[in-house]
Amino acid sequence: MTDNSQIPSKDRFKSYLRKIGSGVHTGRGMSRKEAAEALELMLTAQATPAQIGAFMIAHRIRRPEPQELAGMLDTYIKLGPKLTSKKAHQPPICFCMPFDGRNRTSPIYPLTTLILISAGQPVVLHGGKRMPTKYGVTTSELFGSLGLNLNNLSLQQVQTGFNDYGLAVISQPDHFPLADNLIIYREEIGKRPPIASMELIWTAHHGEHLLVSGFVHPPTEERAWKALELSQTTNVVTTKGLEGSTDLPTSRTCIAARVRNYQPERLILQPHKHNCYGDDVTWSNLKNWSKIAIQALENQGPLKNALQWNAGVYLWLSGISKSLQEGIDRAQAIMSSGSGGSTLKQLISWRKNL
Repeated sequence: MTDNSQIPSKDRFKSYLRKIGSGVHTGRGMSRKEAAEALELMLTAQATPAQIGAFMIAHRIRRPEPQELAGMLDTYIKLGPKLTSKKAHQPPICFCMPFDGRNRTSPIYPLTTLILISAGQPVVLHGGKRMPTKYGVTTSELFGSLGLNLNNLSLQQVQTGFNDYGLAVISQPDHFPLADNLIIYREEIGKRPPIASMELIWTAHHGEHLLVSGFVHPPTEERAWKALELSQTTNVVTTKGLEGSTDLPTSRTCIAARVRNYQPERLILQPHKHNCYGDDVTWSNLKNWSKIAIQALENQGPLKNALQWNAGVYLWLSGISKSLQEGIDRAQAIMSSGSGGSTLKQLISWRKNL
């Protein structure tokens, strides 16, 4: 039996490239172990730049298979940052947001996060700089426009803030530079590689949690279910959100699914039945967004319905509230009391005192 470890890394990578780049009739999918090693060779720059670019575009054309996504997840879990929860704490919601941000609709998830934290529901997010190919607004920019600077924190500082306040935002440039080194390839090939699909089902949190992933196309959702089953992730929500995000629309019925112990249950979420119906607010710029964001935290303005709807649904899905309507009512009560704004001020004070 051949010991692959004795084969030079660029030659091992070449064998994986041949598999996925040989065309429809002769190409083959990688095993989970092979996909894990292929990504590790890219992250650690043991594959050449030409090989990495060729792999990304070939794999995008071919589309990743569930076991390949599971293998790439294995590598991110192995090499990436790690967060944990204290035993007595409520398991967090891990929002797996698209790294390339938003540029058409106003994001709701930073505000949803503040309402959830106010209700005792911890939240984990991850993000990075403006990302090819969309270059949409980022998590750090959105929180920053509200006065909360989440850049340049050590992983230990993030963990401490998570323990004390229930919020953790993993920054790829600060906490996972190996992955950040691959961003230049996304820009040069002009397409989102399958690594981006894997990032939609990855979280830095280890342990029990509710993983929430957005999707655009139904096949993406099914691949995510199968990959997460292989990775033994048992509590998952997938949602056809705004621009592929985890933000639930208020302008239409939202198609989602709850997967528990690998059994999916389709959810039809109808905002008009809960007095949360309204147009999805378009994106303009950070200055305008921060103004209507603060209004929403005070139960006012154009984002009010969207925030009440999103926070209410996720309070229900997390188990904090026993029913969807109870979750919506609780979200409205938090917004009316100003608790979301108070949580924001506590986080700003924590950050300034570091």
